Amino acid sequence: MDDTQILAPDADGLHRAVALLRGGQLVAFPTETVYGLGGDARSDLAVARIYDAKGRPRFNPLIAHVSDMAMARQLAVFDDRAEALAARFWPGPLTLVLPQHPNAGLSPYVTAELPTVAIRLPAHPVARALISAFGGPLAAPSANPSGGVSPTRADHVMAGLSGRIAAVIDGGPCTVGVESTILGLFAATELLRPGGVTVEEIEALTGPLAIGGDATRPNAPGQLASHYAPNAAVRLEALDPRADELRIGFGAGACDLNLSPQGELIEAAANLFHLLRSADALAQGRTIAIAPIPDTGLGRAINDRLRRAAAPR
Repeated sequence: MDDTQILAPDADGLHRAVALLRGGQLVAFPTETVYGLGGDARSDLAVARIYDAKGRPRFNPLIAHVSDMAMARQLAVFDDRAEALAARFWPGPLTLVLPQHPNAGLSPYVTAELPTVAIRLPAHPVARALISAFGGPLAAPSANPSGGVSPTRADHVMAGLSGRIAAVIDGGPCTVGVESTILGLFAATELLRPGGVTVEEIEALTGPLAIGGDATRPNAPGQLASHYAPNAAVRLEALDPRADELRIGFGAGACDLNLSPQGELIEAAANLFHLLRSADALAQGRTIAIAPIPDTGLGRAINDRLRRAAAPR
């Protein structure tokens, strides 16, 4: 493939991006969570290229991104629970796993041949404008090599996928910084991945959530045991950083890098992947030691990513 183009988030950039997508090529684009690697969700060739560019196992399903509820309802069967969740949290960082509509027209590679489909309606204006101009759903996992640290800036995408994809739309830093929350709407409403919408916010609408997901046979992204990992080893709950470690802090205290000096979880989530990348570049063979993060609100999503980053590889 020729060099990856960097496109502006304007009319000309979107026009070029749509032309590439219609030609079966891959375009990375900003969302409020992380940058997504977009391809035509109806094309076997385009979706196969996503798996190939990322080195992603094909049993790990993708999320179909839509621009409005009409497009979402073409892809999935919405029950009353799904309608209520969409009305409350869309557009936004929530993905719903629903029964696939019989006439969805999706590539079976998107769903890993499961009867369900994961759908999200992102809030980022560039993402929605791109999907709307394209006129159909985009399959879009995070725009990075599989298992690595997710990208929250265009230069993160280029660092991992330059020369492997057609283009990146540079929409600036992502504001949420961790991937979407994923809910499976099965017999029970199951939390499959914590993310940008907090469990507390969802349970205020739904009542208590069941915990679902399977690392060996995922029914949604983000369930593999090792994921979001830098090259350096990671040690969590590091109250006693050692002299040979690089420390990422949270709140007050001595550290090399700090997710949020004021101890704010929203700021920490937005900084998480960027600081993991920075720490990885600085570590030079040292372990990255990360301070404890409260396991409430967005802290659940942060800790989920950190546990997977620290898991055996």
